Amino acid sequence: MSKKALVIIDIQNDYFPGGKFMLDNSEQAGANAAQVLEYFRKTAQPVIHIQHISVRKGSSFFLPETQGVMIHDCVKPLENETVINKNYPNSFRETNLDAKLKELGAEELVIIGMMSNMCIDATTRAAADMGYKCTIAHDACCGASLEFNGVKVGSADVHAGFMASLGMFYAQMVSAEELTS
Repeated sequence: MSKKALVIIDIQNDYFPGGKFMLDNSEQAGANAAQVLEYFRKTAQPVIHIQHISVRKGSSFFLPETQGVMIHDCVKPLENETVINKNYPNSFRETNLDAKLKELGAEELVIIGMMSNMCIDATTRAAADMGYKCTIAHDACCGASLEFNGVKVGSADVHAGFMASLGMFYAQMVSAEELTS
């Protein structure tokens, strides 16, 4: 049996009520993420927290040294848990995530976090392309509302579209409850 690691992506204050880029379902996704995190802690499996720090000119959220950039309390890292800072949607780009996973002997990743349509998508595709077997707890993630060419797409539809797309090839989709029972 291959070793699993939990990768928690960008569950940070700016995505929650009062933050600079609040997502519609962040509180429920955060509660489900906390359930998955608790399961990994109880079963003594590795946990890696990914924290996005925006350094792109014109960024309006996840700004360095703000309350919004901090990892949300619902998944607050313990002292012995790894926190990797990133500056791009893909959690592997210019980080030591791959090296850390190899150090842990992880071959399977359980991925949770925010946003489904950006960092979850980019990281999952990269992980699968690198040979990791990926599972996404779909209800421990959420997406943003989008607009393209005059068409507005609600956050629930955006999330469903990205989960459906990732589920076709890149990852197995499960609920937090299925994963933890």
